[in-house]
Amino acid sequence: MVFSSVIFLFLFLPLVLSVYYLVRKKYRNFTLLAFSLLFYFWGEGKYVVILCAYMVCNYFFGLAIERAKSKETAVGDKKAKLALAVALAFNLSLLVFFKYFNFLVDNFNGIFAFSGVSLSVKKIHLPIGISFFSFQAMSYVIDIYRRDVKAQKNLINFSMYKALFPQLIAGPIVRYRDVASQVDERSESLDKFLRGLRRFILGLGKKVLIANTVATVADGAFGAKLSECSTGLAWLGVVCYALQIYFDFSGYSDMAIGLGKMFGFDFLENFNFPYISRSIREFWRRWHMSLSFWFRDYLYIPLGGSRAGASRLYLNQLVVFFLCGLWHGASWTFIAWGLWHGAFLVLERTRFGKLLDRVPRPLQHAYAVLVVLIGWVLFRADTLPLAIAYLKAMFFLSSGTIPAVEYLNTKIVLAILAGLIGCTPIAAGLVARAKESVVGQAFARRGLALASSLFLVAVFLGSIILVSTNTYNPFIYFRF
Repeated sequence: MVFSSVIFLFLFLPLVLSVYYLVRKKYRNFTLLAFSLLFYFWGEGKYVVILCAYMVCNYFFGLAIERAKSKETAVGDKKAKLALAVALAFNLSLLVFFKYFNFLVDNFNGIFAFSGVSLSVKKIHLPIGISFFSFQAMSYVIDIYRRDVKAQKNLINFSMYKALFPQLIAGPIVRYRDVASQVDERSESLDKFLRGLRRFILGLGKKVLIANTVATVADGAFGAKLSECSTGLAWLGVVCYALQIYFDFSGYSDMAIGLGKMFGFDFLENFNFPYISRSIREFWRRWHMSLSFWFRDYLYIPLGGSRAGASRLYLNQLVVFFLCGLWHGASWTFIAWGLWHGAFLVLERTRFGKLLDRVPRPLQHAYAVLVVLIGWVLFRADTLPLAIAYLKAMFFLSSGTIPAVEYLNTKIVLAILAGLIGCTPIAAGLVARAKESVVGQAFARRGLALASSLFLVAVFLGSIILVSTNTYNPFIYFRF
């Protein structure tokens, strides 16, 4: 069940909202927990047991770590470290088993194919969202160990936080310390609900009207015989994929943040117009911020960050982005994508970064976009040879003849234009200026509010029409 499905929009969401606001406040966390488990069970069936294992075990890990740390003795600290180590081993072992077992077996068989030795095992199913709720669980126990947050004493409240359906399967990675007070008690209001509804509709429009539309071009270009793919089609395909993945994932994040507000939560932002970046460093401060900050706080800084000299800094960044690529998927293409970004982050720490700061801003922006687009080829291609072949087509090293125009029509052109505008702050800036210009003008303010409402209605109705008639409607980040 995805947020942009008819069954979610017209059955699940109205039902959970109705029950949530009908029950007394003390039962609302239990209500959210019950519906969140139903939400996950709907899509993953028996694998809801894995989610429950994460909830229960990390609840007790958190209590054990806090209890040991409270003794403030060498023995207590040793016990706390042991409890933390067990917690991290538990979370990582489940993640590695479900996400990387098939990858490890396939590579083992490939390495030893010449000897006739091979492993024949049943493929392991990858539970949706396990990467997100594994990292969420690890941040919880680490923060307790660091005394950044108190352990949650109520199992229902903790389980609700862990399974909360708006952010469960594709983020953002909501850290417990950012919502700890809201888990126990939060304030719901009509104003917050309406702001959440607006954010949800905008996210739905991003996903359905833009991401799903440009996806047809991206799928066509990457799925075409690369020997027949022209340079124009290759560039159109990767631009459409860049728009698809941004509006798919940021649209989901908008919907998650909006849903959170409907239930009284305030989640942190996850995207901040990453395609306007002028360096790869800036890109990662704007793209999937909850993941970027997670790696910074729980891996990069503990490794020494930038405090241990240039060589160690470069190594730390490469390690972090190697793992960032691996986190996204068990494939050499994801590893290559992570190392590609890591290499440019290292490069920007050298004299190249100082030189980049001196060139005109348009050239800085062109550099960042080019690096990101090449990275998306690695991210999207199924294998490294296919990625290399696609890059050859992009840079005039292929004799393909399928023109880009074959994939264009009015609907796709409009979606691309909307996407190019929407991935910049232009529209948001115009809206902000319009609001400033009508301050103190009651009639104009009401007119602007009416126009905004009509726009949201149009986005919602357009999205519903496409959802009802289109079969292509996945969130591509679910597989990560």
